[in-house]
Amino acid sequence: MERRDFLKLSALASSSLLVPSFLKGMENMNLKDSGYKHLVIIQLSGGNDGLNTVIPFSQSEYYRLRPSVGITGTKVLKLTQDLGLNPALKGMRALYDNSELCILNSVGYPNPNRSHFRSMDIWHTGSNSNEYWSSGWLGRYMDSSCSNTYNVVEIDKTLSLALKGNQKNALAFTNTSDFYKGTREAYMKKLVEKASAENLGEDNLGYLYKTLIDTSSSAALLHDQTKTYTSKQAYPRNKLAQKLKTSAELINSGVETKVHYMSHSGFDTHAFQQQKQGNLLKQYDEAITAFVKDLKENGTFNDTLILTFSEFGRRVKENGSKGTDHGTANNLFVIGGKLNEAGFYNSAPDLLSLDGNGDLIHQLDFRQVYATVIDKWLGGDSKKVLGKDFQSLNFL
Repeated sequence: MERRDFLKLSALASSSLLVPSFLKGMENMNLKDSGYKHLVIIQLSGGNDGLNTVIPFSQSEYYRLRPSVGITGTKVLKLTQDLGLNPALKGMRALYDNSELCILNSVGYPNPNRSHFRSMDIWHTGSNSNEYWSSGWLGRYMDSSCSNTYNVVEIDKTLSLALKGNQKNALAFTNTSDFYKGTREAYMKKLVEKASAENLGEDNLGYLYKTLIDTSSSAALLHDQTKTYTSKQAYPRNKLAQKLKTSAELINSGVETKVHYMSHSGFDTHAFQQQKQGNLLKQYDEAITAFVKDLKENGTFNDTLILTFSEFGRRVKENGSKGTDHGTANNLFVIGGKLNEAGFYNSAPDLLSLDGNGDLIHQLDFRQVYATVIDKWLGGDSKKVLGKDFQSLNFL
């Protein structure tokens, strides 16, 4: 092989889509009927402002600290006498009314970190704030409970730390069609043909050739299996909606993907927050509404749990730019047809009882949420995954 071809093949094989540990297990993929449980996780990247998502409109302190950013009571989608949703979340209100939404308030961890990267690492790994782990909580779940690496996927171009285990890594792709087409380009097909004719050794070139063969066969299999379902649901054109459409195709095709992970970015609203966050939440709401409708029409909603989180909330007091700065605890949404407890899981944050920096004090540790999902939904062992016992919650 010429040096330029070797380098090109190396680049292909080292990309997030073509690492063999993501793909080899898919060759033994089979299908199951409805009843196979799925977890869909949506990360609101940038630090979504929880207080303007679930609004404590009855607390005068909210409006005193947010004279410009606060959402007036007439606009709030009121759920109780004290709490309501951002006006962009009309679909979420319908889920709440149907007892298909559980809202957990003040979720966080001790000694919170306000750095995007560090706080996200903590959420991704499940570590304490003073620990640095190289594997993610879902990656370790794969290590302990999944026989095939395709059981956990990220609908994106790159793989998040949350899905990287010590022995296994998840599969990352934007959609099955593009993934398949990428392996069927003329240059790729030529390399596959050459690789198939080689006597593959254990050297670097042999490794790369094996990677290419595995990738090609796995992409074809995944593409063929998801062709069994074509969504009739009209999804919005925003990026999150298209990711959820891909997720619905996998779920409704019967593919054994236990976890679907994706992100919705742009929530670092330091300035002119109301409009920016409102637009992002509207995109989220419309995407979730289409996704839930798609699942319900195909009888898979009760087998799917949807969890939405952000790496931290925002400061209670607005800044001087009609926005909010990095904060601590935040709310978390759980959506599903088989919730043990719907509505508000715990009380609203008390804005008269803040920490020394004027931030919310967390009531629930995010690893309690993870433990609940691992033990009660995914059928795993949360102690093995998280490294210690965390008291599970009763929303499942």
